[in-house]
Amino acid sequence: MEAASDPFSWASMPPSAIRAVKDITFGSIAGMVSKVFEHPFDLTKVRLQSQVLDTTARFNGPIDCLVKTWENEGVRGLYRGLPAPIVAAMLENASLFMSYSELQNVIRRINSQPLSHELSLPQLALAGAGAGAITSFLLTPVELVKCKMQVQMIAPKPISASIPESTATATLDSSLGPVSRPLPGPIAVLMSVVRTEGLRGLWLGQTGTLIRECGGGAAWFATKEFVGTKLIKRRGSELTRKDIVPWESALSGACAGGVFNFSMFPADSIKSTMQTEEDLRPRGSNAPKPTFLGTAKAMYRAQGVKGLYAGCGITVARAIPSSAIIFLIYDGLSSRFG
Repeated sequence: MEAASDPFSWASMPPSAIRAVKDITFGSIAGMVSKVFEHPFDLTKVRLQSQVLDTTARFNGPIDCLVKTWENEGVRGLYRGLPAPIVAAMLENASLFMSYSELQNVIRRINSQPLSHELSLPQLALAGAGAGAITSFLLTPVELVKCKMQVQMIAPKPISASIPESTATATLDSSLGPVSRPLPGPIAVLMSVVRTEGLRGLWLGQTGTLIRECGGGAAWFATKEFVGTKLIKRRGSELTRKDIVPWESALSGACAGGVFNFSMFPADSIKSTMQTEEDLRPRGSNAPKPTFLGTAKAMYRAQGVKGLYAGCGITVARAIPSSAIIFLIYDGLSSRFG
């Protein structure tokens, strides 16, 4: 007697669904591992970006920021707000890789091409841009919480009086002197934004995220595919993208990370400044909310182009190994498990 087939087995799932599940799983794992590595550098970037509009800078550069954070807050301070970025990294990479794969298939169908057909570089860039645009709507709320938590220790006052007290306490104020006050966790920060601004407030800075992820997605995937293909073809003209080996994945991913972060950095700076404005430079509940264009103009007036690239060096430096890790893990898992 034959055993009843399992309706939830891999064999019963259509190939597109299996590919989507694998993209989500592999992307989530890659994002999580890379974020643990890069978080202290991301925290430094956000703190440098958030001081552009201050009359007196709290930090003299990335090294000064890292050293002062270590001295005043310890290891825990370097990883402040980590849960939100972990969630963001898993969401971002899962969404990016799944959307990227699906949009490639959409392009093939529009052009009446078989699903096995290899797309051109412009077509891959288009799929990457679309994947970034989709992902931006998932990222903005998580990055809002992350940025607010990363400036808690340098905020001139508690983020919100309505946030319940946490067991953690701050020991640093805007002048880097010792102070003690309760620190809210990610859920408390999230609920505070919803209470004061409504659900719409969670998407503060969406324009910056959209520009960064749309342009960055195109640059990230196109650079990785271009460099990866060049490396593969050096071993044999008959080889395809699926024949990539680990060091080629890492090197092409490293190049992609550098191009992505440098090219889209001003949009990210403006977004981070918007998301931390109320915490570092509170203007009152009746003041107009910061806008993308208005914040960009204010940052340019304050420090010129230099202000728009505050923290860029350390961001690109951490993005290169981080992106290498992401593609090394993703391509490795894809090769091992199909």
